[in-house]
Amino acid sequence: MSDTSTSGGYVRRLRPWDAAMIVVGGIIGGGIFLNPYVVAMRTSSGLSLLLMWVGAGLLTLIGALCYAELGARRPHAGGSYVYLREAFGPLAGFLFGWSMLLVIYSGSTAAVATIFASYATSLFGLPATATTSLAIGALVFVALINLFGLRLGAQIQNLFTLLKLLAVAVLVVCGLLLAGVNAHGILATDPETAGVGFMGAALPVLFAYSGFTYLNNLAGEVNDPQRTLPRALLMGMLLVIAAYALVNLAYLAVLGHAGLAASRAPAADVMQRVFGTAGAKLIAVGVAISALGFCNITLVAGARVLQVMGDDGLFFRSVAKLHPKHHTPNVALLLLSGWAIVLVWSGSYSQLLDYATFGDWLACAVGVGTLFWYRKHGGAQVSFRVPGYPLLPVVFIAMIGLVMVQSLRASPMNTGIGLLIMAAGIPVYLVWRRLFSRVAS
Repeated sequence: MSDTSTSGGYVRRLRPWDAAMIVVGGIIGGGIFLNPYVVAMRTSSGLSLLLMWVGAGLLTLIGALCYAELGARRPHAGGSYVYLREAFGPLAGFLFGWSMLLVIYSGSTAAVATIFASYATSLFGLPATATTSLAIGALVFVALINLFGLRLGAQIQNLFTLLKLLAVAVLVVCGLLLAGVNAHGILATDPETAGVGFMGAALPVLFAYSGFTYLNNLAGEVNDPQRTLPRALLMGMLLVIAAYALVNLAYLAVLGHAGLAASRAPAADVMQRVFGTAGAKLIAVGVAISALGFCNITLVAGARVLQVMGDDGLFFRSVAKLHPKHHTPNVALLLLSGWAIVLVWSGSYSQLLDYATFGDWLACAVGVGTLFWYRKHGGAQVSFRVPGYPLLPVVFIAMIGLVMVQSLRASPMNTGIGLLIMAAGIPVYLVWRRLFSRVAS
């Protein structure tokens, strides 16, 4: 790994392989193993279900291409926060950081840590009352790993990602080969859900694809970022789309559309049918590792945002400090980890996860919108430019806008509360500016 220092105090140690593994690990968490039944309940056939997963993947790929250009233009720590601050002003950047800390990253991390703990308790025969303690222990473990530098954290993250890809491969092979494939049954219409709408399935699918922006938060530690970021985002996204399509084919091959809609743990059900109890335990190990790897990336990426905010004067100055030896934002990491632990302990994480999904994709759409500002003010010289500009960024923003509107109509309470949490950051920002004069312009 290169040890080239950056102006922000970070060290560029992430190689192309490390960066691609961060993209894959930041997207594949517990969602693909657990919640495809929601998508099955909201689609009318195996064909429409597969089209939803592939279509959402291609939409996410468009967003990833846009973030590849943004990362090439601003290869510094902070990701979306930096883009929003530069394009729309410090208030926009602050609102992103505010939502990220309170809901988007912390809520997602707390929920996925609880998924890890749930599977761990099942594997080792522990009582359900141990779930909270195990989830908190997992977050402490992940935080401690990353206090001692990104080199160790990247190596462990690569291991997590390879193991979760192995779990995906085992699931696909068992579903498609050992259980046999009925091509007509896979794509057939399900009479039980024949009348459901199509857009209602978009949000749970997009939740499974969220996380592709995490690498941009770590851009200050990517070696040769102008070349590495676009390649890693493209390679990582294509791998995830292929994995998700194949996993859903395996679910349909074994369970059928109706069986998938009735299964709350489809990965475990597939492995149970193929190998019995041993198969269910095997995939449980894969889900637990996948969840732990997701928590690792989320905390590491979020800490970089808080550190840059502190350095800009939009957050506490102590959070801006980097460890003198390891060049890691340890104060920011402990703060974000601590808040996620509070959410686990309080039990409010599951509801916050609904807010987090809405807020995360809203932030992605607004982040892609900054590309128009950079094209006008950022100069023409850049190592990567989004193909099909401005059509592809417009398509991404429009489609995410449609999903947001659908979410507001389908679940006005949850999405409304999510918007209120974001809006609550406005008076906090105004008070902050009044109390602290040095604010980035």
